[in-house]
Amino acid sequence: MAYRYLILGSGRQGTAAAYDLAKFGDADTITLADANPEAATRAAERINRLTGREVASPLTLDVTDASALRTALQGMDVALSAVPYYYNLGITKACIESNVSLCDMGGNTDVVWKQLELDSEARAAGVSIVPDCGMGPGLNVTMAAYAIDLLDQAHSVRIYDGGLPQNPIPPWNYVATFHINGLTNEMDGQAIFLRNGELTRVDTLTEPEFVDIPPLGRLEADVTSGGLSTSPWTFKGRLQEYSNKTLRYPGHFEWWRAFKALGLFSEEPLPINGQRVIPRQVFHALLEPKLRADEVRDICVMRVVGEGEKDGRPTRVVIDLVDRYDETTGFTAMERLTGWHCAIMMGFQARGHIGPGAHRMESAVPAAGVMEEIRRRGIEFTVQFE
Repeated sequence: MAYRYLILGSGRQGTAAAYDLAKFGDADTITLADANPEAATRAAERINRLTGREVASPLTLDVTDASALRTALQGMDVALSAVPYYYNLGITKACIESNVSLCDMGGNTDVVWKQLELDSEARAAGVSIVPDCGMGPGLNVTMAAYAIDLLDQAHSVRIYDGGLPQNPIPPWNYVATFHINGLTNEMDGQAIFLRNGELTRVDTLTEPEFVDIPPLGRLEADVTSGGLSTSPWTFKGRLQEYSNKTLRYPGHFEWWRAFKALGLFSEEPLPINGQRVIPRQVFHALLEPKLRADEVRDICVMRVVGEGEKDGRPTRVVIDLVDRYDETTGFTAMERLTGWHCAIMMGFQARGHIGPGAHRMESAVPAAGVMEEIRRRGIEFTVQFE
């Protein structure tokens, strides 16, 4: 059976998701929509060129135009929201009204909770809603759920993940592969972890540690926000300890701790010489050009460490996943892991493997099934019991 997919947002990750759907999602048609007609056309042409078939077509669409959005949704099986998170609640409601299932790249847990409140409406419409997919939150949490399932009884799960340039250039040793505001957001605020079985707020950039991750060697890890989405609530009662830290080359987080302490993350206007200036906007204007590159050859590393019991004995399971920029397609590792996790979920939705309703991503489908699909795409990971 072939399916009709709609991608809202034809940027990096949206295009990667469309490619995966064309290859593995039994796609009949894929519509790539964007407010920028050139972006939509560029993305559709790239998918058709890479796959060797006319499966993708562009559409000029402003997702804030409710009428146009509903028209675009007509006849679709599954839609992907690859636009900023603040549009997702409205898009969710439009999908439910149009009887179209939805996956999205999330970005804000408060919005996700509001989407999940639409469970009864989604059930009545016979569609599935699965928010907050991608690399993190998304695949990192899937790997955590996989670690839990591999143990007979899990007590703790620690996640380490990050996207890094293969050839870092000082002083930043980093290249931004997603929107600068999302980068700042994850360095700000608080993360929600499980500590002693209880939901616990932990300030970002407060618990640095060093981790050896092959093939990159010694990396620095620290607390960032939003990477676990709803999963701490889901795993409460099953785990005593649950955490997520972002990986960077050593020294990177010192910059961010200084930026944060200086108040550069603030969105409150600051009076300067008779002008009102928003520190975050100035910060982004100065920093973003330093972190951008015309060509990004990146490497994404993910490690999940689960501890508990298996076969009546204390057991530690370590899952390591590494992916690199793909020279053949030109997709970065970040695009692949983000867009493909969404596409995998959309494939499950289209085929009816996820029932109607609004689902937390980590429990929408068995983690082993997602990991099998990851491996089918040539992304290797190892599982080691200790």
